[in-house]
Amino acid sequence: MSSRQWAIRAAVPLLVAVGLVVPRASAASWNGAAPYQDPSLPVPTRVADLMSRMTLDEKLGQMTQAERGSVSNSDVTTYRLGSVLSGGGSAPSPNTAASWADMYDGFQNAALATPLGIPILYGADAVHGHNNVVGATIFPHNIGLGATRDPALVERIGRAVAEEVSGTGVDWDFAPCLCVARNDRWGRTYESFGETPELPSSMATIVTGLQGATLNGPASVLATAKHYVGDGGTTGGVDQGDTQLSEADLRAIHLPPFRAAVERGVGSVMISFSSWNGARLHGHQYLITTVLKGELGFSGFVVSDWNGIDQIDGAPGTSALDVRTAVNAGIDMVMVPTAWRQFIDLLRAEVQAGRVTTARVDDAVRRILTKKFELGLFEKPLTDRSYTSTVGSAAHRALAREAVAKSQVVLKNAGNVLPLARGGKIFVAGRSADDIGYQSGGWTISWQGSSGDITPGTTILQGIRSSAGSGTTVTYSRDGTGIDSSYRVAVAVVGEPPYAEGQGDRPGSLGLDAADLNTIANLRASGVPVVVVLVSGRPLDIASQLSGWNALVAAWLPGTEGQGVADVLFGTVQPAGKLPVTWMSSASQQPINSGDGKTPLFPYGFGLTYAQGDSSPPTAPGTPAASAVTSSSATLTWAASSDDVGVAGYDVVRVQGSTETAAATSSTASATVTGLAAGTSYTFAVYARDAAGNRSPRSGTVSVTTGGGQAGGCTAAATVQSQWSTGYVIQVTVTNTGTTSLSGWGVTFTLPPGHAVTGSWNVTMTTSGQAVTARNAAHNGSLAPGASTSFGFQGSRPDGDTRLPSGYACG
Repeated sequence: MSSRQWAIRAAVPLLVAVGLVVPRASAASWNGAAPYQDPSLPVPTRVADLMSRMTLDEKLGQMTQAERGSVSNSDVTTYRLGSVLSGGGSAPSPNTAASWADMYDGFQNAALATPLGIPILYGADAVHGHNNVVGATIFPHNIGLGATRDPALVERIGRAVAEEVSGTGVDWDFAPCLCVARNDRWGRTYESFGETPELPSSMATIVTGLQGATLNGPASVLATAKHYVGDGGTTGGVDQGDTQLSEADLRAIHLPPFRAAVERGVGSVMISFSSWNGARLHGHQYLITTVLKGELGFSGFVVSDWNGIDQIDGAPGTSALDVRTAVNAGIDMVMVPTAWRQFIDLLRAEVQAGRVTTARVDDAVRRILTKKFELGLFEKPLTDRSYTSTVGSAAHRALAREAVAKSQVVLKNAGNVLPLARGGKIFVAGRSADDIGYQSGGWTISWQGSSGDITPGTTILQGIRSSAGSGTTVTYSRDGTGIDSSYRVAVAVVGEPPYAEGQGDRPGSLGLDAADLNTIANLRASGVPVVVVLVSGRPLDIASQLSGWNALVAAWLPGTEGQGVADVLFGTVQPAGKLPVTWMSSASQQPINSGDGKTPLFPYGFGLTYAQGDSSPPTAPGTPAASAVTSSSATLTWAASSDDVGVAGYDVVRVQGSTETAAATSSTASATVTGLAAGTSYTFAVYARDAAGNRSPRSGTVSVTTGGGQAGGCTAAATVQSQWSTGYVIQVTVTNTGTTSLSGWGVTFTLPPGHAVTGSWNVTMTTSGQAVTARNAAHNGSLAPGASTSFGFQGSRPDGDTRLPSGYACG
């Protein structure tokens, strides 16, 4: 979600009078025994009964979400509002867990004072802990969690966050962000788990952590998969910009994490501010209704982002066109922080005029009420204060410390300066060393974040002092002055100041600023070995300075538990983090991503360990096998290497005589090479890298000839949308390459033995053994010259089988 800071309100609003209601003739006859109030009945039955009793205005209220700073308790009662939220930095005074619980209960009691007693959902951006609340545990931002490669850890973090959120009454979390960040200039890069669809998809475990096994379980909080879809792929990395991709690429890169979240039963999905090929996502009926609700089978409700519908018509403010376009596109609840009364009036008028159907309204309300019933809000509407004491608890801070340590990525360690030895003198410098606000980043207490002791925690400097022990002299200077050659090592903790979306975009330089560079220069002038710890929300352009640093650690934005950084610096915890994004050699390479052929400073998946003296390379990977060969890509798989330290990743190279050029990198024994020319022969081989930086002998080679897919004037190009151990989803784009229109087409391909097609869309499929024929559907058979259409299918395969269908041909 995006927001502006709100002034802190002086007091929680008083509970409103019950009399502020719309009279209803049938209200007196229910006597508290209506079917919807019976928890033993199935949820669909309860929803249907409740909706049969609702007026249009009550339904429109359920579709409305207002910000706490612009709504009173009496407003909640009078307008039958369905939801209230806290924007970034919007909190009660004092900003304590108990005050939050009191505020929530006040709003909730106001909702319960209506004749139907429908509870509200209260939403907040708990994106790395319950980060609006002073004293809450602040976990690493998602980019750091992606570096851990530990989905089970992320699920445990989701459970801890759910407990802290529940302790303040809040029952709806605007998290996780499942964006796939493809350009580091984007100011929300740190909200992404990583640049490949597989990594954010694997971290969808946090949905289970937040919601629990069932939505009405202990400390169950409704999760939100955001921002649907493609917000991490905008041209130039511009926030709220335009993602200019084909549908096949959008599906292959940005859709899989949302599919994973839907498979885990995520309760809500938030729409992105961005556009897809010029069309605003908030008004995109195809992507919201056809793909998300239809194809993916999402049964929860869709919520807009902060005033997100206002951008549909390109004019300031909310218009009737904005409202009807958004609701008809499939948005169920609209986040209208301040103009919520106007929204209700506009939507009512659109319904009465028939431009928004009552069926569409009923569908939206049914989805919202279903989640309220499933959460158990009708039975347990108020704060469960048994969880209030978990906010900032020792157990949660210990979990955050574990996550911080696992997220550290050691990128350079010349002369094995790390881990730091205890004893002697250590000099620490840098503005990020002793600043909770800097190390926590944006979305911490306030929207954009800020410097200083904004919430309780352990700074990185405090962690270093604790780890060094009493026998070590630790000196700190913010700008690095005062060091001399008597110090054994210097640690510079530098990086980026806090920021969030909008203000975080960096269209120009991506390097350290002058103050940080001067701090490092002061340390280097002493002749003491320098360890640089980068506290940042993305890779920075540091290639030109790297040769002067003895060691480099990417600490990302660790949150309140800076001791976890020190745990790795001193070797209490062995570094295990791997880059979740490709690290640029220069800012001019942006966007740079795994497999695009650009030469990075550090590849995706890179990360060192403290394996002093290890000079044994991994064994050679197995000779790769090619599958899913199209006119522009090929998937390679090979037998994994082994190593005494651990294989850190693989480098795929194109072999041309004695010349090798980088083609792709992967952290697993499989990679898809893209950007190939049609009808061209390629030879590929693979190297393995271990965690100590040693490279294996080269694998055997495999030769691949890309097809044009030519047959009867059309091509068929297949793209893997997502895959898992026992299956995959593939999108096939059919293009008319001839000079006359096609009135029908067919695509043939071959399944590996043991595979089967389990579903398809936009096509009719027949299978004979391993041979598959796909014929156009009625709506997509006609293709003008140069025109394209697409179809997709899902396949199953034996567990552990990494092969994919191949031999696509169109005719």
